[in-house]
Amino acid sequence: MNIDAPLLVIAAGGTGGHMFPAQSLAEVMLRRGWRVKLSTDARGARYTGGFPHSVEIEQIASATFARGGLLAKAMVPFRILGGVLGALWRMRGDRPMAVVGFGGYPAIPAMAAATMLRLPRMIHEQNGVLGRVNKLFAPRVDTVACGTWPTELPAGVTGSDVGNPVRAAVLERAGAGYIAPGDYPMSLLVMGGSQGARVLSDVVPAAVTLLPEAVRRNIRVSHQARAEDGDRVEEAYAAAGIDADVQPFFQDVPRRISEAQLVISRAGASSVADLSVIGRPSILIPFAAATADHQSANARGLVDAGAAILIPEARLDAQALAEQMMLVLDNPQGAEDMARAALSCGRPDAAQTLADMVEALAETSKTRKGKR
Repeated sequence: MNIDAPLLVIAAGGTGGHMFPAQSLAEVMLRRGWRVKLSTDARGARYTGGFPHSVEIEQIASATFARGGLLAKAMVPFRILGGVLGALWRMRGDRPMAVVGFGGYPAIPAMAAATMLRLPRMIHEQNGVLGRVNKLFAPRVDTVACGTWPTELPAGVTGSDVGNPVRAAVLERAGAGYIAPGDYPMSLLVMGGSQGARVLSDVVPAAVTLLPEAVRRNIRVSHQARAEDGDRVEEAYAAAGIDADVQPFFQDVPRRISEAQLVISRAGASSVADLSVIGRPSILIPFAAATADHQSANARGLVDAGAAILIPEARLDAQALAEQMMLVLDNPQGAEDMARAALSCGRPDAAQTLADMVEALAETSKTRKGKR
């Protein structure tokens, strides 16, 4: 590693929605000759397996008021303060040329330290509505990059329509040929976000069971379910005679998307980006408890383009889902049209665009210093 190379610090939280676009930017910046550090907490570090090995993972203390009892909540300010002091110490010792936050409470210490040191900094918001942490820092950064457009922004804050960066493994499958549904083995992928979704584990197996036998006999299912739901989901598929691979997390999601005739998913920003870059029909069930219903905003582009069917969680049941599945699985031409429509929404260049913005931000900062 070239220690004289410019340093980028990426600050991101501990879910796939934050970490996948962060990983995408890291991959591009490394190829451009930068050093990259990822600032996250212990929970976030569990999601770093796909990051390039040359990315230095820095675990910094952080916390949220959303978890734990009264004592844990009382300790939150002190844990965050400790994280900020740790980030300040690191950034003084190895000063970054730019700091980019992707949201999530583990991003607070690095973004706060960058603000205090007046380092070039920006945020990337994946969703159509700013998350709490990005909303806090949006007025305090040089640039706000938006993954979903339009994005609701605070008064006085302007954003740039960038798209959501996708990982190299997704780009390798970009525009992969789509095999429309027919009387042959078909793949159904069920994704509930990086932490699974109980409602999908409750409803999807029952919906598959309701499909006509001529369709059901051809279905092969990959279902991402939480560990505590895995056994009952497997049993439900087995009872219906369905070949199913049920896991808490799929490491090869891009391959499974590319092989699927239909994807049933939450409408997380990264999932929507992956579907549009690879180009697959989908049924999207936005997470009802998402802040400001941001998953419905995420889904809007694919739905408006005719690439996805949206079912509100409140209206989701096995019969309704089975009917919507048949609109795709029993309509090869319609399914092909949905796949093409998804591709039309794709932003495969998003990571490159974001990397250009990082380099421009760093260069502008150098120019300002040179004029002082």
